[in-house]
Amino acid sequence: PKAEATEYSQQMKYYVVRIEGDYQFLNRVLENNVITNRENGSTNALLIALLNYAVPFLILLFLMNFTMKRMGGGGIMGVGKSNAKMYVQKETGITFKDVAGEDEAKESLTEIVDFLHNPGKYTKIGAKLPKGALLVGPPGTGKTLLAKAVAGEAHVPFYSLSGSDFVEMFVGVGASRVRDLFKNATENAPCIIFIDEIDAIGRSRVGGNDEREQTLNQLLSEMDGFDSTKGLLVLGATNRPEILDPALLRPGRFDRRVVVDKPDLNGRINILKVHSKEVLLDETVDFKEIALATSGAVGADLANMMNEAAINAVKNGRSAVSQKDLFEAVEVVLVGKEKKDRIMSKEERRIVSYHEVGHALVSAL
Repeated sequence: PKAEATEYSQQMKYYVVRIEGDYQFLNRVLENNVITNRENGSTNALLIALLNYAVPFLILLFLMNFTMKRMGGGGIMGVGKSNAKMYVQKETGITFKDVAGEDEAKESLTEIVDFLHNPGKYTKIGAKLPKGALLVGPPGTGKTLLAKAVAGEAHVPFYSLSGSDFVEMFVGVGASRVRDLFKNATENAPCIIFIDEIDAIGRSRVGGNDEREQTLNQLLSEMDGFDSTKGLLVLGATNRPEILDPALLRPGRFDRRVVVDKPDLNGRINILKVHSKEVLLDETVDFKEIALATSGAVGADLANMMNEAAINAVKNGRSAVSQKDLFEAVEVVLVGKEKKDRIMSKEERRIVSYHEVGHALVSAL
């Protein structure tokens, strides 16, 4: 009898246990009309089963989501979403007044800004807004600054991203991001899409079916498909236009090529004035002399020189930047820090003298 049974009668209670290998046991029980009850030894069987299958799946899902976020995909649900940064005019705070030394480039872009402001004036005689403008020039000449100035002048949303943001290890993600970018831009039109370093995805195709070429194909398709009358403009920037795909450069996609070259003498003077607005200067500063000494420098170099000059002034205990600080900054930026403890041989001095005389002759001629 069972241990918990307190009454002992002629009707005894027994354990009934199935013997392993007795395959006829169930049939005999049913034939003799035996009342059977099954006792579940574990009340948490369902919970254990769920844990066995659900926990590994949730851990795998978390790891995949974490990995994709680290790769810039925004998680599993954001793999194909565009990660372009959107700015409005108040956030950029940049206009053509903040850009100096690139008068020709500003003139070309001013027409585009005027079109965004007054489209009716142009569409009245059948003119269309250029679908795209490609900013071409050496690094540091202010291509990104010009693009932000266009958005600031036009008072329209400004989508900014780099060409490398489209490229991922997963095939099809870049093309999906291009579609999502143009979809968002169309909903917020008129607006400007700026793709910096467009050569990362716009390189000439050589055959194949890799991720970069699929992304480029989607970009070409989107630039053909959108309606320019809505005020959607694509700006691209590169310092390597020779490697771009010819299909990307043809009229109908990038209709204009705006050359952003190194500034001339007057351009360098104006750039120095722009970057010195918030810098305290003394009466000895002469921007023309600095501009004459910085032939070939781009806007980024000149901005760096002005910052280095301010650092030199603080280091020397002065309350304002002097001409001496600026010339020291020019040397630091263009040729590097002065090596005060280096001993030069007579032959090295002679070679350096010839070299510097050559610079002087070229400047004089």
